[in-house]
Amino acid sequence: MNEKLLHLKAFLLGGILLTLMFAGCVEEGKKIGKIEDVITTEVHLNQPSVLPDWKDGKYHDYHGTIQMLNDFNDKYPKLVDVFSIGKSVLGKDILCIKITNEDNNESKLSGLIDGCIHGNEWESSEACLYLSEYLLINFGNNETINNILNRTEIYIVPLVNPDGRQKDQRWNENGVDLNRNFDIHFGRLRGRSLRMGRLLGQKIPFVYIPNIVLLTNSGKQAFSEPETQAIHNLMMSLKYRGFSFYMNCHTAQHKIISPWIVFKPPFKITPQERNVLDYVERWVDTNTEYESTRVENKHKVFYTSGTAMDWCYKEFHIPSFIFKMLSKDYEPFMGKGRHDNLVHWMKTTLPVFMYLLVNIENLHQWKIPDVQPPLLQDDFQ
Repeated sequence: MNEKLLHLKAFLLGGILLTLMFAGCVEEGKKIGKIEDVITTEVHLNQPSVLPDWKDGKYHDYHGTIQMLNDFNDKYPKLVDVFSIGKSVLGKDILCIKITNEDNNESKLSGLIDGCIHGNEWESSEACLYLSEYLLINFGNNETINNILNRTEIYIVPLVNPDGRQKDQRWNENGVDLNRNFDIHFGRLRGRSLRMGRLLGQKIPFVYIPNIVLLTNSGKQAFSEPETQAIHNLMMSLKYRGFSFYMNCHTAQHKIISPWIVFKPPFKITPQERNVLDYVERWVDTNTEYESTRVENKHKVFYTSGTAMDWCYKEFHIPSFIFKMLSKDYEPFMGKGRHDNLVHWMKTTLPVFMYLLVNIENLHQWKIPDVQPPLLQDDFQ
């Protein structure tokens, strides 16, 4: 189906749905108080780390990603385990790489980072690969990374939506926005999503009612899609492996987001949990070029339903985040994004990931994550 016909069908369906709509589709977040200044404990390196030798323009599609992960598996057999967590609609493997020092048999905590749940957000996948290589090439020479891999199992899924990545489209092959397909406030119109899946055998990824609302296709029911089933099952397997944090990577709104972004949360965040989540956002806002959605009400909090972050927090009660890397002029929605300056953007993501990893014990216990990762200028800028 060509793009013009797709838009026309979406618009016509939007007219039918207009009578179902009610006011309040978008709602501003409430103001919160100013968060206390970040006070951190420094972790020192025994020597500076080495950055991956990447070149601008060298992006990794599905086949390139598979090759890179398999190369890691071959080159670092004591640090890497690559396995499939499921298959996409078109039968592509959804690969996960587990990174840890397998020679260290002590009890470990685990964290999960994934990317490209929206297939046209390439850099969210690239950042997963860049982090993987950064950890692997520095293990054995860098005390901070040695400590991380000795006490942590890091699970990374670079391509949640491999079919969408290959076609450079946001949704999966069924036309479903996978980050609206999780079982948390699922398919609510006020959450800007629509329970639909395929309609008469056709993909209708979104419904646009001009000057009113844009609704994305959330699928017929929660976890209707094989890709979200795969992430669901992986998370369930981590439940008994010290599951301590989740980072769902996107582009390109230049910020970090924490729960909730659903309209009616199933339970309240405790004051201690809110302090921890806000502390993470404040740290990112203070120490990187990325911004917080909450700090000092600097930004409006948007609302939607069915997201992986909110479901993970509800289900496992662990610190969970959305990381929207890149700057806003790279926004890829509706195919208007661009892909350049790859190495620069990869470097900007490392401090965020490293901060979570050096604080995994605090995050697991819902303690203030006050450990400062090394942010040496030569490393990250």
